[in-house]
Amino acid sequence: MSAIIISGTAVAKQLRAELALEVATFRESTGVTPHLAAVLVGDDPASAVYVRNKSKACETTGLNSTLHRLSAETTQEQLLALVTELNLDPAVHGILVQLPLPRQINSQVILDSITPLKDVDAFHPENVGLIAQGRPRFLPCTPHGVQYLLAASQTQVSGAHVVILGRSDIVGKPLALMLLQKGPAANATVTVCHSQTRNLAEITRQADILVAAIGVPEFVKGDMVRPGAVVMDVGINRVGEKLVGDVDFAEVSQIASAITPVPGGVGPMTIAMLLKNTLTAARLLTESL
Repeated sequence: MSAIIISGTAVAKQLRAELALEVATFRESTGVTPHLAAVLVGDDPASAVYVRNKSKACETTGLNSTLHRLSAETTQEQLLALVTELNLDPAVHGILVQLPLPRQINSQVILDSITPLKDVDAFHPENVGLIAQGRPRFLPCTPHGVQYLLAASQTQVSGAHVVILGRSDIVGKPLALMLLQKGPAANATVTVCHSQTRNLAEITRQADILVAAIGVPEFVKGDMVRPGAVVMDVGINRVGEKLVGDVDFAEVSQIASAITPVPGGVGPMTIAMLLKNTLTAARLLTESL
């Protein structure tokens, strides 16, 4: 048996085309162009590529984007000053501070300083609370990308046992909250596993849907997956010259019924959802004027 490949590249392309039409309609009716401001501190190569891809995607979808590049020596106070400036700028609708930040800067302080209405990554505690209560303003980009791909691939989520490997604030925790809600591509029974989980393989083999988001290259092997399970690989790891996920694709693709590849799986969806959130932010801020 060989798994069906769930192509995030193809789904994201379709979603961006739909968003481009929505953006054009919004601009026509309001005279406002949604604007994403990205902040890159330091010279991490992976972050630079990611931010560049976001800027290109904005351009092709009809959004404005501005990149603020700061040196690796930037202080927390300097970064806070820039975020405050962007919070107050009426022409900016979404603010994205690219992680990771240099060691002298407390990421939590910075993320908390972004006004919730412009928090298009949905990391602010106010937005996280709204997600937990099932009334989100924005959905976090990578978890929403996973959920969207599950829906697009017609995976039965309602009533399914979803096992998530990883409890980060960026993927594991918010995805668990989202899949627990009532609604489309949700209503699941969710188990979250992490570094202290005992008998991990026993638990992952119970999953109808297994989500790997732990940042360890090819951690999930074939013997950790139930035959016929759907596997969503969120990991992006560079091993030599090659990009690999958190799942051993060669092994697991022979056991799962469907799987996302790396690259070309969840990654493109993350950027598409960022664009979607920026349009939502522009709508909310325009309505509030």
